[in-house]
Amino acid sequence: MRFLVEEISDGVSERRFTHGDVPGVLWTPAGAVGGRPLVLLGHGGGGNSRTPVLAARARRLVTEYGFAVVAVDTPGHGDRPRSARDAWFEAEIGALLAAGEPLSRGIAEHTAALAERAVPEWRAVLDALGGLDEVGAEHPVGYWGLSLASVVGLPLVAAEPRITAAVLGLAGHESLTGAAARVTVPVRFVLQWDDELVERTAGFALFDALGSAEKTLHANPGGHAGVPAAELESAARFLERHLRAPVAPGLPAGSVF
Repeated sequence: MRFLVEEISDGVSERRFTHGDVPGVLWTPAGAVGGRPLVLLGHGGGGNSRTPVLAARARRLVTEYGFAVVAVDTPGHGDRPRSARDAWFEAEIGALLAAGEPLSRGIAEHTAALAERAVPEWRAVLDALGGLDEVGAEHPVGYWGLSLASVVGLPLVAAEPRITAAVLGLAGHESLTGAAARVTVPVRFVLQWDDELVERTAGFALFDALGSAEKTLHANPGGHAGVPAAELESAARFLERHLRAPVAPGLPAGSVF
């Protein structure tokens, strides 16, 4: 992991880095010493690890909850090379949003291919962060990602035992049900009732497919990009509750009572 630049403001250290050819950003409390829970923050289609909305969410997770937060550019996004297929994906998403039409099979196949590439990248970044004193390898890890970041997040959460809780949603396609069935950690699933990209029944089906014993469905009125601020605040408290859960004396980390 190679850190490129650090900016400190309002008590938050924001460091841009590269891990191999994957760009990303790490947010931690300024001057932090010792490890802490880590939140992996995914971005939506067409975004990147430096999207202002994502950065603002990361900074609040640092200042209000004391977490470390990391985001990386999904293949074909941000500073990463873009193929003709990536350009088509971005244009197609825009066209579907403008027309108020649901995701096509072509987009579902493309995002699945992006996820296949992104999962090992996320796991490698997680390995590298475990070696940093201000993050550490012994603390719980959470994942927060909606829309494209949920398509990436489902197979990641299913494959990565270090992730102990996840916020997912704004996604739904039959190609995701296999990964969803392998997810067993607590999940908060967000659904927009009037989502123009994800059909409501597809969102319900994906939630139903989750293998988690503890899962909650949070549905709000509005379109794909209209998740209310209160829902986002509540999702942060969900992560805080699970990443800082009490551990009984003598029980291994992660044993909740």
